[in-house]
Amino acid sequence: MKKALTLFIMVCIFVAVLSGCSTNSAGAGSDTITIAWLPNDSGDDKSASREEIGKIIEGATGKKVELQTTTDYTIAIEAVANGSADLAYLGPQGYVEAHDKNEKVLPLVVPSGESGTLDDAKYYSWLSVKKGNEAAYQDGDGFKIDNIAGKKMSFVSTSSTSGFKVPTSGIVGYFSKMDQYKTLTADDLMEGGSGKFFSEVLFGNSHQGSAVNLLSGKADVAAFCDFCVSNYVELADGEDNKTGAVYQVKADAEEPFNAFPGEQFEVISVTPVLNTPFVVNTEKLDQATVDKLIEAFTSDEVANNPKIFAPKGGLFTKKGNEKMLSVEDSWFEPIRELSK
Repeated sequence: MKKALTLFIMVCIFVAVLSGCSTNSAGAGSDTITIAWLPNDSGDDKSASREEIGKIIEGATGKKVELQTTTDYTIAIEAVANGSADLAYLGPQGYVEAHDKNEKVLPLVVPSGESGTLDDAKYYSWLSVKKGNEAAYQDGDGFKIDNIAGKKMSFVSTSSTSGFKVPTSGIVGYFSKMDQYKTLTADDLMEGGSGKFFSEVLFGNSHQGSAVNLLSGKADVAAFCDFCVSNYVELADGEDNKTGAVYQVKADAEEPFNAFPGEQFEVISVTPVLNTPFVVNTEKLDQATVDKLIEAFTSDEVANNPKIFAPKGGLFTKKGNEKMLSVEDSWFEPIRELSK
């Protein structure tokens, strides 16, 4: 009887502990909102932008903000899906994965395009090679990706839209038209070796990491996006975001590019991608708080804030009428289609 009573008490304590751990830590009664950031946006070069976003959230809600930087895509995605973070800044594919894990995770806002609308709310996925190696991929005045087969390839993360999902979809779409690769799938591109499409596959865990894999010679070809490396490189030749564009690492580039000043790479493939959203776990934040956040993010104050939208060095580039816009889940349907 004593053993049964002891066991009952232990179970009650365990349940109570679990209940305490699962308390809605950022609901209407909480004084803290946590926002998770992907590795690409967790570096020192984005710290001023992260802090400014935190101030915007604090001003709109009256709640304290905790900025949760990460070293892995999965950590940020899981954080907002399981509720340990209330908000997150995720790539389109990361959002789709978080929503699949928890349908209460929904998009909050995305940065518009230069027009100030969703029509051109895009960034770019690149396949790049080191300058000097581009001849193997040239085809007249253009480029072909035929010769990436058998090479050492660097992606960002399997949860990255522009660093994995989009480039692998493009590679499969291109090569599966050839008899030799007609059964090729994205899964076949996840690891290299004998008999595989690539001789070796690396994952940089961030867009910066994938670019460094290329610059260091660990990879022959690398996938990463334009704006994720824009603080570290500058256009050296060609037209921005066009195949054949050559970029050079800035002399004063911060880590992890500081080891490669002056190094150049050339872009051999460019694909537009839907812009990256701020997302919210609506189990953790009530609708009144969500509405306040949308109002604050889409304000002129944010659109004209040089620490957020800046000609250079901000979280987003300001070229024209860029601003934040609210967006629905359905806007990301083209990203879901990539997995079908």
